[in-house]
This record gives sequence, structure tokens and C-alpha cells, in this order.
Amino acid sequence: MYRSHNCGELRASNINEEVTLAGWVQKSRDKGFIVWVDLRDRYGITQLVFDEERTSKQLIEQAQKLGREFVIQVKGTVIERASKNPNIATGDIEILVSELNILNQAILPPFTIEDKTDGGEDLRMKYRYLDIRRNPVKNSLIFRHKVTQEVRNYLSNEGFIEVETPYLIKSTPEGARDFVVPSRMNQGEFYALPQSPQTFKQLLMVGGMDKYFQIVKCFRDEDLRADRQPEFTQIDCEMAFIEQEDILNAFEGLTRHLLKEVKGVEVEKFPRLLYDDAMRLYGNDKPDIRFGMEFGELNDVAQHKDFNVFNNAELVVGIAVPGGNAYTRKEIDKLIDWVKRPQIGALGMVYCRCNDDGTFKSSVDKFYDQDDLAKWAEVTGAKRGDLICVFSGDTHKVRAQLSALRMELAERLGLRKPDEFAPLWVLDFPLLEWDEETERYHAMHHPFTSPKPGQLELLKTDPGAVKANAYDLVLNGNEIGGGSIRIHDKETQSLMFDYLGFTEEEAKHNLDS
Repeated sequence: MYRSHNCGELRASNINEEVTLAGWVQKSRDKGFIVWVDLRDRYGITQLVFDEERTSKQLIEQAQKLGREFVIQVKGTVIERASKNPNIATGDIEILVSELNILNQAILPPFTIEDKTDGGEDLRMKYRYLDIRRNPVKNSLIFRHKVTQEVRNYLSNEGFIEVETPYLIKSTPEGARDFVVPSRMNQGEFYALPQSPQTFKQLLMVGGMDKYFQIVKCFRDEDLRADRQPEFTQIDCEMAFIEQEDILNAFEGLTRHLLKEVKGVEVEKFPRLLYDDAMRLYGNDKPDIRFGMEFGELNDVAQHKDFNVFNNAELVVGIAVPGGNAYTRKEIDKLIDWVKRPQIGALGMVYCRCNDDGTFKSSVDKFYDQDDLAKWAEVTGAKRGDLICVFSGDTHKVRAQLSALRMELAERLGLRKPDEFAPLWVLDFPLLEWDEETERYHAMHHPFTSPKPGQLELLKTDPGAVKANAYDLVLNGNEIGGGSIRIHDKETQSLMFDYLGFTEEEAKHNLDS
């Protein structure tokens, strides 16, 4: 056998045992008469020792030729380590080697195989097999395995069954462009790779499989972003004979289970926030609620003065930056330059210092007195020592700009703690959103999403006001899940297709499905 133990397994209780190990050479230290080698596999590191007083000269000479990432097998005896290393699990022992077998030699790696490496991302992607040996990548793969294992266990125990659905499908209308695969047998025709198993899981529900899940690859031909890529894996689920509350409870339970079992974190019942409130308080539909800095809308207290920048704005809104009064004028100017960048797009920023003595000093003192500024502080929740940052303009743009500033300031102030988890549900999204380019409505989620009860008639008179029976699960400012109640009757679905501009053929195909 190649090994009797792995490199993270041996302890003081194994002293005097004869063992066989195999792995990669992490590093070696040669003192001439003694050679130490750190042997690594995915389980950990074990120190090997080649000592001329206890091993042959030939074996030491062989050990002296070992280089980084050589693949070797050794046999030897577990002995107590003279200089113990508390930083590794095997730090109390070492292996006195009696036999060395070089399984494969290696040239010097293009970057160090360490937690903190000198290799750039492009280089590490080129030599991905080397990068996988590093703990950060290895641990991510192990973490992912644990998550999928717990997902399967939890959902199976909740009565879900796992069903694999096809990858080569007919194109269906969803949120992005399809990847297409040409058909060799049918010239000029194409399959599409699924953006999600949307149609198939609905067929499963109609077929009586009332609780389905799948850990599935999805494909979307869209622009790359930090949180988007052409192919990704999602936990896909569907349930029948349920209401929204049943779904929220089921997948809140799954998320809490994963946090507890995989991260060792227990969280309370998730708060819930309406979409409109999320936009009003945080400027986006996936707010990070680990910290405050909620928006305060200032139209009532900042307009109707002589400051036309505010008077002509659709929305005047601000946030209170904790301790921000300590910023120098130069630092504030840099902050203003930051929000003026094309990526943010703000035209400027008004600010107000909340002094420790209870007075206020703003960049628009010419137009606002102390009583006015005190109202700003009241609306934004600013305290003494804080800084109020105010934007104005088009509601949609201003909220997005202030949201970006809120996240940037939280990062600078250390408010986004990586070991803290703050999940929440965002509910009641708009059913439709208007696209200026195509001059028509598009489904915010997908064309099978049901409107909220009692709002169907609004589709005929005010489509933009209709709320969807849809929900997103947000964690630390990232959307990690979401879904909706599906339309289950043909008449409502036909009406939905009409407002989405489906052709008769497209509508017929989807309805027949």
C-alpha cells in the first residue's frame, strides 16, 4: 500500500508505530548531517527526519536531492519531536525515515504553494492543479462538498426528492441570453443550455412530484461581473400545494441548518423586509444589515428653501456616517471625488458635520440654519460626532449612488465583519419592470411568477404597480436565493404573456408545456 496514514493524522499516541506516508514535499532543511522534510497531502503536514546517526548515509544523500513538490513515499517510525510545533496538528511528532521512494520529481513551481502565495491570478489559473494544493483553494472545495452533503441530507429528510433534468433543451424566455449548441442531425437548428430547469420542474409538479430539488449547473450568456459568470451551480427546488409562508419556512430552515452545521453559527429567525422598504432604507434590494446607516429621506425638511439643487430634485436623501465628523476637509473632498467617478455617477455631495457641542456645520450653510440641519440629523439618525452625507436627483439613480457610498464607508469603517451573518428575506417585488430600450415590460423574475392575491386586475390598468408573489433571501448584502409562487391557471398566464409581448407561437409553446 502507498500509505498507512495521511499527513494530518498522526499524534503522540502513535509514537513507536511503523507507518507509511505519501505526499508532496512542502519544503526541506538540510544541515548536512540531518535533513528535515515537511511532507504534505490534503489532510495536513508531517515532518520527516533523516538523521545520519540513525539512518544510512545513502538515505540522507537521497533526501538532500528532494525539491519542492517532489512526490514521495516514505516508511519509518513515529518518534517524539524535540522542537514541537503548536501550529500544526502533527506538531508533537515526526517520522524517522527508514525508506524513501521518489514517485515523481518536479521542477521548481512557478509560484509558492503556500496560503499566501506570490503567484498572480492568471498564473494560478494556468497552473490550476498547483493552486488546488494550496489551503485556501483546497478548503473551498471541501467546504463546498460539506454544503452539498448537508443540503442533500436536510432536503431528503424534509421529503424532497432529487431529480436530474436535461441539459439540452428548447430555448425559453428568461433573464439572460442562452448559450446554444448546434444540432448535427438537424442542420440550422440549435439546443439551448438551461439558464435554470424552470420548465422541467413545473412539469414535475404537474406530474405529482410535489417536492423536488437538484444541485444543478446553469448557463447564462451575460456580461461578467464579480458575482456573475457564464456557468454556475444552484440549489434548485420546487414545491406544490403550498403558500409563500411554507416556502420561506422551508428554506429558512435549510439556511439555518447550513450555517450551524458548516460554519458553526446559530442565527435567529430571519427578519423580513418589503422590496419598497429595502429601496427606501438601503437603496437596493439586497441590503447588508450587519450595520446601520439607513437612508433618511429629506424632501420635507430640505426642500422649499432657496437651494434649487434640492428644490428641483425628485428625491433628497442622506445617511449618517458614524464618527464621520472626524474627517478632514481633504478626506471629505476625496469622498466627493469618489462618488463622482463614472462607476457611481453622482454630480456631487452635500455634507453636514454634527459637532460634539450639538451645533452643525454644513456645506450649504448659506441656505440652511441650525434648526433646519437639526431636522436633517433627526431624520437620518445622526448623533454628535457623525457626518451627514446627502444626495439629490432622480430617485432611482440617487438611491443607487447613496447605496454604493454606504457600502464603501462601511468597508472603510470596518462595519462589514466577515464572521457575522445577517440574513433576511426581501418580499413583494414588482411583478414587471419597464425597459426603456425595448419600450415594454419585462418580468422582474420570470414570466411564470404569480401576482399578489387581489392585484390581477391592475395588470390591465397599472402593470408597473403590480406586486409579485416573489421573495429573495439575502445574506450580508448578497442575494443567495430567491423564488416565487408560480401562476397555476391558463387565463392568468395568457394575460401575463400578453403584457410581456410574447408572440402567439411563444405563448402557445409555454402554455402547452
